[in-house]
Amino acid sequence: MNPAQHGAAVAAEAAAFVATVTAADLSTPVPTCPGWTLGDLTRHVGSVHRWFTELLRQRIQQPPTSRVVDLRLPEHRDAFPDWLAASAAEAVEVFAVTDLDAPMWAWGVDQHARFWVRRMLFETLVHRVDAQLALGLSPHVDRVLAIDGIDEFLTNLPFASSFAPLTAQLRAPDRAIRFSTTDGDGNWLVGLRPDGFALVADSADPHAAEATVRGTAADLLLLLYGRLDHRTDAFHLLGDRDLLAHWFAHSAF
Repeated sequence: MNPAQHGAAVAAEAAAFVATVTAADLSTPVPTCPGWTLGDLTRHVGSVHRWFTELLRQRIQQPPTSRVVDLRLPEHRDAFPDWLAASAAEAVEVFAVTDLDAPMWAWGVDQHARFWVRRMLFETLVHRVDAQLALGLSPHVDRVLAIDGIDEFLTNLPFASSFAPLTAQLRAPDRAIRFSTTDGDGNWLVGLRPDGFALVADSADPHAAEATVRGTAADLLLLLYGRLDHRTDAFHLLGDRDLLAHWFAHSAF
């Protein structure tokens, strides 16, 4: 996927989120985000949109020293869905006038404005799934989006320790875990070393991994985000189960 497709997908995922929570009871608990209600979840997603949009407007070149931004929160909680829709619309307007290939600070690998559009997309998608699960719905995740999301997650996870501190414990003496899709050619190899972990560029060697997880692209994406359990029947596991348990205990954010 390219940055323009990411921007369009942000709009589509935000619209799906708004459609899910409009007319829903915003006090409904969200099991996949313990302690949150649908109202909390909606406020979080809208806040992320407004925060990332402000970063893009400023085209920041250094880590921000403050996260203060005018959220323009509505007075009443029932207005949160409309407020989220407005937040998403504002983001799309900023995407349209921003050179997404321009250099820009980001906490992940890609130091360009496009990083924040892609990050906003998967933040919105995963929380749209959270909202649908909370309401007893069966979420659908497009396979192409899921493959891109898996790649985005695994590429950036080694740099997420500032807000996902457990990732600092993803260390091992030269071990590797493979994630592969059963509904396409998605294939990722993550190498764990004594000093850290990262995606391995050459992931084709079938003998390179001590453990493998296979599943549909959509299920693998939700697994990596901690929304599914790797021990369920949705996944085919091979190799070192302790290594897999170590990964899943420390990798979700």
